[in-house]
Amino acid sequence: MIIKALQVGSLGTNCYLVGCPETKEGVVIDPGDEGARIVAEIEKEGLKIKYIINTHGHADHIGANKAVKEATGAQLLLHSQEEAIYKNPSASFADFFEQGEPPEPDRLLEDGDKLKVGELTIEVLATPGHTPGGICLLVNGKHLFSGDTLFEGSIGRTDLPGGSYKQLMQSIKEKLLPLPDETRVYPGHMQMTTIGKEKGKNPYLQ
Repeated sequence: MIIKALQVGSLGTNCYLVGCPETKEGVVIDPGDEGARIVAEIEKEGLKIKYIINTHGHADHIGANKAVKEATGAQLLLHSQEEAIYKNPSASFADFFEQGEPPEPDRLLEDGDKLKVGELTIEVLATPGHTPGGICLLVNGKHLFSGDTLFEGSIGRTDLPGGSYKQLMQSIKEKLLPLPDETRVYPGHMQMTTIGKEKGKNPYLQ
């Protein structure tokens, strides 16, 4: 499996390129900024991007949607409960980052949806709490792209509009902690971790 992480924008958001080595089909997860750099990396990897997927609608995760979509022709996907934040520049903080209007999503996702990308299967896990429509993406049952739900040693903040600490903790405990300990976690910020490591050392989960 091809996994390429790029830290983009002023908040150091992790944008991920995920691809199937057999078919070279791929997805872009959370293109938050620096669209030209992301597109250049796509070309370097030789990927044919099928989907752009936003784990949630905050500006630091969606800022390069337009540039990447125009360059690749990929479909733009996010959760149905996130559309309101995505389209509201005050709620998404797009105003603060002086971003233009984001492109319309091509498809709205629901919990349990499965996407085929070459030989990869991407399962959508609805994990509200950071935002109402926040999601994680489980690829081939082994690699979890957790957005701003779970970080190494921490969790997503819940003090922004639509956030709920109770809901976030419920999402983590019900959707993420049952995954195998060896599941690799690729968060929206900071470095990679595993489910087992977070079970044992994350102070929010003890």
